Amino acid sequence: MTEPKITIAGRDISRLHAPYIIAELSANHNGRLETALRIMEEAKKAGADAVKLQTYRPDTITLDSDAEDFRIKGGLWDGRTLYELYEEAHMPWEWHKPLFEHARKLDIPVFSSPFDTTAVDLLEDLNAPAYKIASFEAVDLPLIRYVAATGKPMIISTGMADADEIREAIAAAHEGGCKQLAVLHCVSGYPAPAEDYNLRTIPDMFSRFGLVTGLSDHTLDNTTAIASVVLGASIIEKHFTLDRNGGGPDDSFSLEPDDLAALCRDSKTAWRALGQVDYGRKSSEQGNAQFRRSLYFVKDLKAGDIITPDAVRSVRPGFGVAPKFYDQVVGKSVKVEVSKNTPVSFDVMA
Repeated sequence: MTEPKITIAGRDISRLHAPYIIAELSANHNGRLETALRIMEEAKKAGADAVKLQTYRPDTITLDSDAEDFRIKGGLWDGRTLYELYEEAHMPWEWHKPLFEHARKLDIPVFSSPFDTTAVDLLEDLNAPAYKIASFEAVDLPLIRYVAATGKPMIISTGMADADEIREAIAAAHEGGCKQLAVLHCVSGYPAPAEDYNLRTIPDMFSRFGLVTGLSDHTLDNTTAIASVVLGASIIEKHFTLDRNGGGPDDSFSLEPDDLAALCRDSKTAWRALGQVDYGRKSSEQGNAQFRRSLYFVKDLKAGDIITPDAVRSVRPGFGVAPKFYDQVVGKSVKVEVSKNTPVSFDVMA
């Protein structure tokens, strides 16, 4: 199978390339455009490959109702209505243009998760280079088809979706015309415990769907994300904030700047460490080869003497013949005089 690949703003994304790190700005602007701009700056400084926004208004994502159906029970946002939460969390649409302009100045791609068709239209006007379908919208097949029709690369998060629903979302994307598609393994808990992630799902998704595969990670540190690289994750998305104690709806489970910098560094180290199947001697080992064991004479011998077991030993360094030749050496005679503490060589044997 040809290695699947997508390209966003000129950056190739696949298992053959270093992990693509997305800093999810989400609601961490906390109602201030200046904060959103600073988050983008810090993401660039930390080494992220892209910044992602969320494009919705409360009325495009839910209804203004305090009925039981619309009230959150348990978890981080217990007791709030969906409309109240999204009113606080949403990014005003008039901010999008200055954010896209700022991203161009910073030379970092920015794209977004649209939550309805009007959001897609706004993002198209801003020439977004890609789209992300959030986990909760992975079942909105008409929205996926609408995004696919833009012809831009698409990433679909799969939190809460079973294998059939993932397959349906992929089919909708292809039907809509999407040629570059990736899927992210995700657990839609905020935060999510590492043990819920079942990272072995990542290589199964890759083999099952044949797409670029990554991780949308809602755990509190970087361990799960870095481990995912070893299992084939080509994309890592993490929520990003300036301050976990900022008081916003997403701050508490987001990475701070030092954490994001560590993720960008360590995920790439993990990817480089994967390398390829190679049993040969590595460049860093060359200088140490001399310290392997080999056979040395431990007695002085005259020409014609028989090499007895007490005349040779396997020791470090490695300038003599390999220890595997011990049985071939013992019992032979030497044709020249040899001194103790010198390496055994077949050249001195008769």
